[in-house]
Amino acid sequence: MNKYFWLIPILPLLGSLFNGLLGKRAGKGVVTVVGVGVVFASLLLAASAFLAMKGMPDHRLILNYGDWMVTGSMSVPFGLAIDPLSGTMMLVITGIGFLIHLYSVGYMHEDEGYARFFSYLNLFVFFMLTLVMGSSLVLMFVGWEGVGLCSYLLIGYFFETDFAPDAGLKAFLMNRVGDLGVAIGMMVLFAAFGTLTVADILVQAGHLAPEVGFGVLTFATLMLFVGATGKSAQIPLYLWLPDAMAGPTPVSALIHAATMVTSGIYMICRLAPVFSLAPITMDVVAWVGAATALFAATIGLVQRDIKKVLAYSTVSQLGYMFLGLGASGFAAGFFHVFTHAWFKALLFLGAGSVIHAMHHEQDLFKMGGLKKKTKITFITMFAGTIAIMGFPGTSGFFSKDEILYLAYLKSPALWVVGVIGACCTAFYMWRLMALTFWGEPRDHHAYDHAHESPLTMTLPLMLLAVGSLLWGFWGVPEAFGGHFAVGEWLRPALTYGQTHAAHGHHEGPAVLLALISTGLGLFFGFLGWRTYKNGPEAELAFAAKFPFVHNLLLNKYYVDEGVELYLLRPIRWFGNLLWKLFDVIIIDGVGVNLPGALARVFGDFTALFQTGRVRNYALSMALGAAILLYVFLK
Repeated sequence: MNKYFWLIPILPLLGSLFNGLLGKRAGKGVVTVVGVGVVFASLLLAASAFLAMKGMPDHRLILNYGDWMVTGSMSVPFGLAIDPLSGTMMLVITGIGFLIHLYSVGYMHEDEGYARFFSYLNLFVFFMLTLVMGSSLVLMFVGWEGVGLCSYLLIGYFFETDFAPDAGLKAFLMNRVGDLGVAIGMMVLFAAFGTLTVADILVQAGHLAPEVGFGVLTFATLMLFVGATGKSAQIPLYLWLPDAMAGPTPVSALIHAATMVTSGIYMICRLAPVFSLAPITMDVVAWVGAATALFAATIGLVQRDIKKVLAYSTVSQLGYMFLGLGASGFAAGFFHVFTHAWFKALLFLGAGSVIHAMHHEQDLFKMGGLKKKTKITFITMFAGTIAIMGFPGTSGFFSKDEILYLAYLKSPALWVVGVIGACCTAFYMWRLMALTFWGEPRDHHAYDHAHESPLTMTLPLMLLAVGSLLWGFWGVPEAFGGHFAVGEWLRPALTYGQTHAAHGHHEGPAVLLALISTGLGLFFGFLGWRTYKNGPEAELAFAAKFPFVHNLLLNKYYVDEGVELYLLRPIRWFGNLLWKLFDVIIIDGVGVNLPGALARVFGDFTALFQTGRVRNYALSMALGAAILLYVFLK
């Protein structure tokens, strides 16, 4: 059976090629069967590969298909590596990806580009699986670049509009900045270890001591972290993700919940032993994550677009994942990747169901009272909301509080920042729920025509809701009477090659910290619901009384405007200068046009002598002969 595991990423690629080349002629029925079927087949194969890996003595399955690049001292195999880390990600990508594909059947059914959409979606799954399954940094980078390409295609899917292509281009360009960091980091690691095969790098790293001060590994890991800030939308490269809501809602759920945005976290976990050797990098990762978590959460407090609220929520939650990684909690950070995949995919798809019910209306201030019309959507989004706010017993509770606990052990200041961000999360999520489902309708025309979504959309919501509520018990921390099973499961991957790996047992007031953060979260969640359950009047009054604060948050701290004014505008000015001075005047004017103009002038001058009259030519010959006689006889 092992010999067929290469089909796990290849099947979605074949589906993408079929739907892209033949889907429009084959019809929507065939597109649906192929688009959804190949991902489901990959899910079955991924589950089989997961079980095969689990049965291996070291929980590691390496599949090599020969050498890919051999030049000088560099030898890169063309192979796949399946271990607890990549195996879990495979199941997340194909499992939640399958539910999102199924949801898309109902959501995109009336769209003219149905086949093109599923082609892009399948292609994204292929590149994401390549990223997590590659046994070398080179193959991982192929997947890394591929998901960047697919994000551009999917975010800019509605290419007839002005905003979608711009949003896709913004995502593509900002990710290119991060990708340069990844490329530099890979080159430095090759210089340090002489290989780009992940397993060989980790084995060599296991024999090294942590760096004191700024060294080669610190530089390499910082460059890799720059790439992670691009893919996983951290300060300062987070600006693309909120604008990425221009794509269809299933795209938001697939890219911005469970897969692409977690690529940076996966890469750091994949190279966890190397990052552990760079304390400076770990501090940077923790503080950037904490700052992003709080910064994005405050922006989400006043956004009116239902998808924009969830977009900034994603940026904030990714910040918590990096906070966990920076606090040396690689398993905790990855556990939040897993739980977040369930409840954020649920919330995005739930938002899509709301938008579908409201005939593509996304303004929260125009909704209200929908729990009577969309009961399944309301119940499932309720489950996702209590999970993301960390309600006791839900998946978000265990992963969030484990991260906050580790943050406290690293620095109490990090814990304070994290708790404030968690309070903001609870507030804006219950604000979203209250404005959407409670109160009186504020757009009666849309409300009168609102209806529950079809089964192809509500079934994935129900399955994701179950996962959001129950999957947290996989990682119950020891402080709450559990064994943090997810940490035990991931340890062989996170400590691969290490000769003295710590078991991560910590002493601290974990229960007390969880009681404080959870109590505050419940209070601010109730406050958000109480403030908005009858409509947005309280916020409008706040905006009138404190316009500066409200506008600051509503306009996202004017960061986009600042980037436009202080970065993009000078670059455009300098580009125009180079264009007009060097391109138009020097290159075109002097280098190209001047020789042509001189040739034309010389040609025009010589044409004066070409009159076509014999007597003029005879006179010219006589004058020429006279001049020659004068020269030679002088």
